[in-house]
Amino acid sequence: MINLELPKKLRASANQAHQVGAQIFRPISRKYDLAEHEYPVELDTMSAMIEGLSDSGTQNISGAAGGRKVKNEGAEDGSAEPRGNANGGNMSALLNALETCWGDVGLMLSIPYQGLGNAAIAAVATDDQLQRFGKVWAAMAITEPSFGSDSAAVTTTAVLDGDEWVLNGTKIFVTAGSRATHIVVWATVDKTKGRAAIKSFVVPRDAKGLTVSRLEHKLGIKASDTAELRLEDCRIPADNILGSPEVNVEKGFAGVMQTFDNTRPLVAAMAVGVGRAALEELRGILEEAGVEISYDVPPNNQHAAAAEFLRLEADWEAAYLLSLRAAWMADNKKPNSLEASMSKAKAGRMGTDVTLKAVELGGSLGYSQRTLLEKWGRDSKILDIFEGTQQIQQLIVARRVLGLTSTELK
Repeated sequence: MINLELPKKLRASANQAHQVGAQIFRPISRKYDLAEHEYPVELDTMSAMIEGLSDSGTQNISGAAGGRKVKNEGAEDGSAEPRGNANGGNMSALLNALETCWGDVGLMLSIPYQGLGNAAIAAVATDDQLQRFGKVWAAMAITEPSFGSDSAAVTTTAVLDGDEWVLNGTKIFVTAGSRATHIVVWATVDKTKGRAAIKSFVVPRDAKGLTVSRLEHKLGIKASDTAELRLEDCRIPADNILGSPEVNVEKGFAGVMQTFDNTRPLVAAMAVGVGRAALEELRGILEEAGVEISYDVPPNNQHAAAAEFLRLEADWEAAYLLSLRAAWMADNKKPNSLEASMSKAKAGRMGTDVTLKAVELGGSLGYSQRTLLEKWGRDSKILDIFEGTQQIQQLIVARRVLGLTSTELK
């Protein structure tokens, strides 16, 4: 039997995240949309609160440890495999992302110690590494000037020199790249062995040889910094390579790609959050204009705007449920690559459709800055692009459904 109700232990955390969105993010949302690259100092207080909750044991949401715990609570003996149904770090992180993005996507991406690199650490780090990097603020650096969607085309190199790795290369579009304390960098340890040699490395933000060369000006999520990073003979300790340093040609780079199985449902949840915000705002505008939305009357017998609202709401519900499913599978140690891509593809498309249609149906209110609808329309587009574009997600889904490899279906 499938239970679609959220467990009680997660509802409290989700409610706290919603209060953050309502009480902290919404009031300053427009301020930092108009002040791109200005650091949201209000988030420092929230960072201290998150750290306090983690240290007290009330919630384990700070840093990478929020996405995974060294010991799985689902098993009485602390083993890696849960017993029965588990709703852990992935589901909690997903709900927190959903609720805070209901407040503001750009500010959510700027929360200290909650970067996408933290999810990468949680996905592939050893238990020892999780202890060392569990409370860092980690950005994730994958994309380079020479490629976008093809993660296997990494040209940044990592060469082992004694007890240090030496990294060289350029990374672009790094979310929180100038603010995070650490950067998870994808690099190749041996170009002759192809994608199997691509590994991820934890690089301290203040490491010698790592510099921020540019901050991007963007369409949306302006509260979040997006940086270009250069690594020039950047040296880090040998044990800062995430997971195993061995190159397994047969396995390919499944280890680093496992990162996306954790992060794609989170990005889907971000789109679900901003989509819900737009639907709530649109409902208020329509009701104020005298448009009644009924669930007892067929859509084609209602006002055209009401019928469109019902379509958007149904699309939102589908994206929400797909996101929950992908996170639940991750928490329960079930392979979720297909479901992660399905949730990301569906939610990314839904987010742009819902927010832009809300702008349209909102008329002059939707297009003006008197509401946040136009801002949400701009913010939502990135959620259909980063962590794998819409087209890439559909390609992955097709490969999984048809049982074809990346070589067989390009």
